[in-house]
Amino acid sequence: MSRPNILWICTDQQRSDTLGCYGNEFVHTPRLDGLAQKGVLFTRAYSQSPVCTPSRASFLTGRYPRATRCRQNGQSIPPDEKLVSKLFAEAGYNCGLAGKLHISACHASVCRTTERRIDDGYSVFHWSHHPQDFGGKNGWANNEYHIWLREQGTAYRTEPYEGSQQVQAGMPEPYHQTRWCADRAIDFIRANAAHRQPWFFSLNFYDPHHPFDPPREYLDRYRAVLEDIPLPNYQPGELENKNIFQQRELQNGAYNNNRRFRFEEMTGRDHRLVRAAYWAMVDLIDCQVGRILEALEACGEAENTLVIFTSDHGEMLGDHGIYLKGPHFYDCCVRVPLILALPGSVQQGVRSRALVELTDLAPTLLEAAGLPVWPGMQGRSFWPLLTGKAPLDCHREDVLAEYLNAMPNHRNPSAYLSMLRDERYKLIRQHGGPGGELYDLENDPNETHNLWDDPAYAQVRIDLTDRLCDRIAFTCDPLPEREAGF
Repeated sequence: MSRPNILWICTDQQRSDTLGCYGNEFVHTPRLDGLAQKGVLFTRAYSQSPVCTPSRASFLTGRYPRATRCRQNGQSIPPDEKLVSKLFAEAGYNCGLAGKLHISACHASVCRTTERRIDDGYSVFHWSHHPQDFGGKNGWANNEYHIWLREQGTAYRTEPYEGSQQVQAGMPEPYHQTRWCADRAIDFIRANAAHRQPWFFSLNFYDPHHPFDPPREYLDRYRAVLEDIPLPNYQPGELENKNIFQQRELQNGAYNNNRRFRFEEMTGRDHRLVRAAYWAMVDLIDCQVGRILEALEACGEAENTLVIFTSDHGEMLGDHGIYLKGPHFYDCCVRVPLILALPGSVQQGVRSRALVELTDLAPTLLEAAGLPVWPGMQGRSFWPLLTGKAPLDCHREDVLAEYLNAMPNHRNPSAYLSMLRDERYKLIRQHGGPGGELYDLENDPNETHNLWDDPAYAQVRIDLTDRLCDRIAFTCDPLPEREAGF
């Protein structure tokens, strides 16, 4: 087989329990469920950060946030970092991107054109960080989605959905940014189908990131089942022995200041409607992924294209009394969907319980293409697992995620936390502050009961803390390489 094309689909802020193939009975995701039947679905894939920039810099380089020096939203990745897309470009791949990148500072107040790029290898670059149009001096001049909307004779707009303070009816499907991103991917696939050169395409949907604004027609589907949607996983009082950041967000709302998401001031209908809107955005993603997969088939590219579907991190969605994201390491915030499929190479219709990190994706893709792994990479390829040459459910003993003052909303104190999760337990350490969190996931899969101060789990806490210290030490940058023996 020739070197495979790479189609890497990455959503934004999508937790793993949002697809039918992951057990969600409300969503309508037949295309992604079908993709899982053609490949390997991972049930325990973890992001290295619960927020965008450090996570994306990490999985695009195969390096941990502290190694990339891009550990905060609002930071810019240093120009000497090596993206996996650049490695593919150097190997002769035609590389393209549509949608979000977000590995450099790109808030509209400081980034007036497009986010600063390093030598990322993308020869085709359809950038649209955010579907919202801030307008005037605070807008992005080169947001291609906005340019396209103007060419269609329309403009970005939303409106409150049935009086909701948290949910909006967004752009109709034909004009939605999710559809626009998919169209750019389809254009790229068709343009490259006639050439012998392999390609690598990064498709970065902004959805289902807040604001919760699916097309009205997608959200209306949930009206009939709204009262059946379960309320968030929250037990009153459960945050009393957890960190100050969680307690503040319960009291003040998301990001510690978003009053619309004060959990205890929202009604049951509010909670259910947000969840419905979030799922409706996922349904729209599924529809667009289906169009892309159909284009692959029509162009004769499906048999030689490795398709990856994942997300950069999850979404609290009201669980534990918190919305959106932040210094939180519950599974809903750091466990993401991960599906890979390649006919004839990747096993079909199997589920893996292996613990994997998103840092592992870059070396896995390189091995799939027969390319060498860059010395600076810290992830571990799981290509042998995908192809049946290694045990299906074994890859890592534990996974690491960190929040290193990653957003400006959590101060006094600033938030520095690290998470270690192994087969049974999860430990979160708040650096510079008292205590932490410890969960027995076998007996408490909802992560409600913090066992940090439980004497019966004292030795477990000590052992996991030692392992966490080791993992942090081992994430030091392997570069520059040693040049001499002494």
